[in-house]
Amino acid sequence: MNLNKVFIIGRLTADPQLRTTPSGQSVGSFSIATNRTWNDKSGKRQDQTEFHNVVAWGRQAEIASQFLTKGSMVLIEGRLQTRSWQDKQGQTRKTTEIICERLQLGPRPAGDGGKQWSGKATQPPAPPAQEDAVEEIPIIDVDEEDVKAEDLPF
Repeated sequence: MNLNKVFIIGRLTADPQLRTTPSGQSVGSFSIATNRTWNDKSGKRQDQTEFHNVVAWGRQAEIASQFLTKGSMVLIEGRLQTRSWQDKQGQTRKTTEIICERLQLGPRPAGDGGKQWSGKATQPPAPPAQEDAVEEIPIIDVDEEDVKAEDLPF
């Protein structure tokens, strides 16, 4: 079994770039910085920043372009993909990117007081409907005798 799955949470290093393919499909690209902090053997605090190139397609590219700006926090779920191309000098170049399969916007910056959305959109996303907020969690009552070891998929 193979698995190619990436989860990253970080901040955009620049505003997303939105383009359209000749067939009319939206494609967006942006870079995300993630930080790692640890203490070395001598106890000194060390910091390391990694930069990740992300490509989003379709509606997700449009959402990223509309709501994300430089410094915005975002969670990306996706897969790694390596592609190659020829540069102007005829050299073969390669890059590995994260292909976005799911995008989740991070929290709004603290300075806006909840009054205005920090993205480029004219309207913030609509809040969830009131009845959704008080939805009851169903209770599932399963007797132990109903579950058999041979029925488990693992």
